[in-house]
Amino acid sequence: MTGTDVAAVGPVPDGTAVDVVVVGYGPVGMVAAALLGRTGHRVLVLERYAGLYNLPRAASFDDETMRTLARLGVAEELLPKVRVQPTYEWRNGKGDLLIEQSFAENGRSGWAEWNMMYQPDLEEALDTLCRSMDRVEVRHSSSVVALEQTEDRVTVTVEGPEGRETVEARYVLGCDGGNSFVRSALGVELHDYGFSEPWMVCDFRFRRPTEVPRALQLGDPLSPTSIISLGPAHHRFSFMLDSVGDFETERDPRRVWKRVASYLTPDDADLIRVATYTFRSLIADEWRRGRVLLAGDAAHQMPPFLGQGMCSGFRDAQNLAFKLDLVLRGTAPDDILDTYQSEREPHVRAVTEKGIELGHLQTLRDPEQAARRDRTLLARRAESAAPEPMRFPDLVDGLFARGADAGRGRLSVQGVVDDGTRRDRLDQVVGGGFHLLVEEGHLAGLEDGRVLDALAGAGVRVVVLGERAAEHPRAAVVQDVDGTYHAWLAELGCSAVVVRPDFYVYGTASGSDAVAGLVTELLGAICGPATAQEVGSEA
Repeated sequence: MTGTDVAAVGPVPDGTAVDVVVVGYGPVGMVAAALLGRTGHRVLVLERYAGLYNLPRAASFDDETMRTLARLGVAEELLPKVRVQPTYEWRNGKGDLLIEQSFAENGRSGWAEWNMMYQPDLEEALDTLCRSMDRVEVRHSSSVVALEQTEDRVTVTVEGPEGRETVEARYVLGCDGGNSFVRSALGVELHDYGFSEPWMVCDFRFRRPTEVPRALQLGDPLSPTSIISLGPAHHRFSFMLDSVGDFETERDPRRVWKRVASYLTPDDADLIRVATYTFRSLIADEWRRGRVLLAGDAAHQMPPFLGQGMCSGFRDAQNLAFKLDLVLRGTAPDDILDTYQSEREPHVRAVTEKGIELGHLQTLRDPEQAARRDRTLLARRAESAAPEPMRFPDLVDGLFARGADAGRGRLSVQGVVDDGTRRDRLDQVVGGGFHLLVEEGHLAGLEDGRVLDALAGAGVRVVVLGERAAEHPRAAVVQDVDGTYHAWLAELGCSAVVVRPDFYVYGTASGSDAVAGLVTELLGAICGPATAQEVGSEA
């Protein structure tokens, strides 16, 4: 069923070696390959490097990302290697606290809202997962040098250890980073917001326990600085440079240690990496050309001040994976993939623009402008006006139920449930795929066996929210342990909600008749009108 571990699925066209080629084996490519592989599709990953990159780039991820990692089965392995961070401070050059953002230990997606990590740990876990899948093949030292597509396939030309070869695929995902070959080969242009800053990134590995600020932005006009944890054993200091050319001088380890002397000494930590990185704000004009799609940094690059770069790439992978699954199985038309950019781009733009706003705030170099900023923010704190939390926009204009109900396109919540044998977060108890969450008293429209059979055949898991766990032939009956779901449905004013495999709400309904109508509409969207008509006549 959709979104679960399944056996191999349907035949591919004659001469097509794989269902999907994923170009690039960073975190986004890994997640995309794992999501597609676990639903039974044949995936070939092509990576130009000889091995894992093995250097930290991203520093953190949110609760939605952890929910993805949990669904893939690697969250528990990673938990001891991440550090949950409850606050994020913004201070001026004198050390005055300008902004303090708080993050919940248990966020909307059922995990801590902000997790600090050492990226090689994440990549190692995802690599092990991908290599454990029979349907996923990973090839290193394999550079894609050409793409050619027809109506039913893409021919990928690869330069590898054995020379040049071609691979046929039904679809190609370009997850090959900011300098994406796939994007260039498609001739896709980039929209540049014009926010571009050179920074020097210095990573340290602790030699002994040391007290260092875990999440701090210093808006010092003399030297804007970022200090961030990379999990329990590593730390990062980033310094804004006047120009890229300054890096050759400033990278000298003696100068780096002088910069961090107030926080670290060589007795506390080893300096393991010094690199230059230019923060950019770029979004591709097109994320799909025929059978080739872009994801992650190949589609968009944003400044790091919200910690959402990799998280946004994971959202891309989730969105694409479940839609490709429907298309590859032949249950949904190819044009469902057009909803990928229409859903994801506005979300990415909102995050990028907020990151730029915060970046301008933190990196003011003019002392008078910085002083005005400080006065404004200090006055706001004196008035006890806490900063508004960043709320990402809902998704619109895509694969959603008709109408304008309150929850449509919104990120779903996740709570703890009990099915009588296990008590855990809902995803771990009932698995992946589409979820139809319905209150026990509104099942009348779903009692017909053919309706439930159609839902099961479409990979939709029916989850009944009961007063106690009980057996049901075609549904998971669970107890809402902490009241998360009953409170959420009350907030939305509904008795049922359909959650997509990427955790976003397809639609809601109130009352048994409306639930039956929502089911019919969902089946029409993911299985075609014939199934919807058959079920509709029975519901």
